[in-house]
Amino acid sequence: MALLRICFLIVDLGFLAYWGITFFHLIPAEYLYSDYANPMMVDWNWSFLPLDLAISASGLGSLFLLEKKYPAWDRLATVSLVLTSVSGLQALAFWVLRSDYNLSWWLPNLFLFVYPLFFLPGFIQGKYALK
Repeated sequence: MALLRICFLIVDLGFLAYWGITFFHLIPAEYLYSDYANPMMVDWNWSFLPLDLAISASGLGSLFLLEKKYPAWDRLATVSLVLTSVSGLQALAFWVLRSDYNLSWWLPNLFLFVYPLFFLPGFIQGKYALK
């Protein structure tokens, strides 16, 4: 359970930090994804905002519910994990279609896609349900 909490905090707070940094244009140009100046690419990136905010809200919300010992925490955590995996997969699919294999964008998105897959079976089996 401790590892799940750490992952949720890293991912959920990381998304909030990323969008704050992106909004204020704080990422140096050499670290931006390829073709960043293209308005369509900027729109593509911003299209993830609602999904990423839903991930952060559900992940942090589930941790809050867990802290309060509210039984529905596991359902909200499951939603967060599924959305996180979808977000990572969607980004990876896009980069594959563009034949762009920059590790600085691939590794974080690969993490987002894969890490939930280690926890989801336990949630599906009810292993994390409060008793």
